[in-house]
Amino acid sequence: MSNIDFTQKLQKLMQRVGISSFKALSRAAGVSEHQILRLRQGKLEQMRVDVLLKLSPVLQMPLSELITNFSSVELLQNPAANQELLREITNLKIEYDRLQLQLEQQREILLQELQQSTLQMLESLLLQWPTAAKKAQEDPEFAAVKIVPLVQKPLEKLLQRWGVEAIASVGTQVPYDPQLHQLMEGKAQPGELVKVRYTGYLQGDKLLYRAKVSPM
Repeated sequence: MSNIDFTQKLQKLMQRVGISSFKALSRAAGVSEHQILRLRQGKLEQMRVDVLLKLSPVLQMPLSELITNFSSVELLQNPAANQELLREITNLKIEYDRLQLQLEQQREILLQELQQSTLQMLESLLLQWPTAAKKAQEDPEFAAVKIVPLVQKPLEKLLQRWGVEAIASVGTQVPYDPQLHQLMEGKAQPGELVKVRYTGYLQGDKLLYRAKVSPM
């Protein structure tokens, strides 16, 4: 276990780039404070390469210099070994950059697939809504009930695809549950009947929006 303390050295680097605390460094680099502590304690060999690659640009220090300055192991006594280490570091950085680019490309592909899938589910709404809206504007007697299916069916299909469920239908009476319901007015005790004014939604076990209710 290393007894070396690199805290002051790290603080000087942080001051140079305008970072005031270890917590701020953690946020800026997107690494845990525990990893920052390892760097301060000279436990660089226990840190993952991706963590060092995130700290390097934030501290405005090349990865090779970061390793040299914060390693508790003497690297310069064997020039050949040092050169080999630097080559390994360079190769790791190249591989890291490649994986980052690949990940970004995969995210873009997934986003495009999600958008395409969503557009397909909303196809009838996209194609028919502008015409229906125009008709409603031109004809005040045009029944709104004719427009409702254009919105309701695609929306229900989309919510079902994403595993989103309504907490309760509008107008229904349900026992008040403060975890699922939000009172719009008045007071209610848990278990008392309330009326659903605006529905809420769950996605699996995750609460997205509480249903808005009013006392009976």
